[in-house]
Amino acid sequence: MKLINNLAEQYVKLSLKIGQHAKYYVDAYYGPKEWRPTDEKTPLTDLKCHAEQLVKLAISLDKNDIAEQQERLDFLLLHLKSSVTYINQLLGFNITFAQECKSLYDAQPPKFDEQHFDKILTRLDKLIPGEGDLNQRFINYREDFIIPINKLDDVFSAAINEARRRTLQFIDIPDNENFTVELVNDQIWSAYNWYKGDSYSLIQLNTDFPIYIERVIDLAAHEGYPGHHIFNAQMEKHLVNANGWMEYSIYNLFSPTSLLAEGSANYGIEVAFPWQERIAFERDVLFPLAGIAPEKSELYYQIQIVLHQLSYVDNMVAQRYIDGVINESQAVQLLMKYALSSKERSKQRLAFYQHNRSYVITYNYGQDLVREYLATLVKNDSKNELWRVFSDLLAKPKTASMMQV
Repeated sequence: MKLINNLAEQYVKLSLKIGQHAKYYVDAYYGPKEWRPTDEKTPLTDLKCHAEQLVKLAISLDKNDIAEQQERLDFLLLHLKSSVTYINQLLGFNITFAQECKSLYDAQPPKFDEQHFDKILTRLDKLIPGEGDLNQRFINYREDFIIPINKLDDVFSAAINEARRRTLQFIDIPDNENFTVELVNDQIWSAYNWYKGDSYSLIQLNTDFPIYIERVIDLAAHEGYPGHHIFNAQMEKHLVNANGWMEYSIYNLFSPTSLLAEGSANYGIEVAFPWQERIAFERDVLFPLAGIAPEKSELYYQIQIVLHQLSYVDNMVAQRYIDGVINESQAVQLLMKYALSSKERSKQRLAFYQHNRSYVITYNYGQDLVREYLATLVKNDSKNELWRVFSDLLAKPKTASMMQV
């Protein structure tokens, strides 16, 4: 126990020092304040040497000494290896998109090309009203489903209250848990959860672009309940406070934890709001609050079902751009065609690739992996059983390779 605890402490301190070189590397930290570095930045070459030493130390630990915590050590080792990769990238070493997925996120997502997505676009072409360019038709059609800014607060509050109510039925949350919502702009993301520790989050919603009615449940569940807010609170409660496993007091964005963080947040939407229940709540509660005619919902959800099948477009475009196969203009054109996004929103998404690179896989592949992994544990259609294994995963995180059974 002492050996792993010491390794965990060194990992946390290493991560904080890496964070001095990369502003967004450390997404959340709620460990001891005295561990935060107060001196000047440690040179990256020194951090690389230290990280490599920690990897060797983790590998050398006697399995007999840590038998009961082997999975904990495996998790920590993968994160240390990921730290080495990220430091190398800060030093200017380039790797391919696929190599980055494996080295940073412990993941090997599937690949899809235009032929796969063309079939989905053909189905959407038959569903979306109007004639002419599919992208413009889709943008025009969606205008009726934009939430007015002056109604966004009421709509989002209703969604997050319902997401919280559903989550609290199955997950024991600390009494003091809380969050604050802020409307912001000029960001490369649509929403963000900044977990501050002690079961408190700051959730920011980006209002640069219109927010469509179906995004409200996505954001409420993904960022809040049972998504990021609950995931971080569960780790803090069960692993940091109860066990003293300090490696979980820090969440490095470009690390294997992100695949589970984003994947469970996306899949958590399905857990909290099974499809038919979601449709009913949005149609009967959120549509009226937003001033959108509920009778328009039937076709809208038919389109949404097909639209969700385009999620891996992100990976295709990001991979080609990062690997230098396409330029910025070509990336925007591909997004406009296959993600059916406007030119402005496509440019925003490209900015996300430029900043976060292969991180895009954590949303779609992460969601699919979590869904498939939990399906192996739930042998029936019991809602209680699904919530149980889902909450267990949040309290005892696994990396991608650990979930591949």
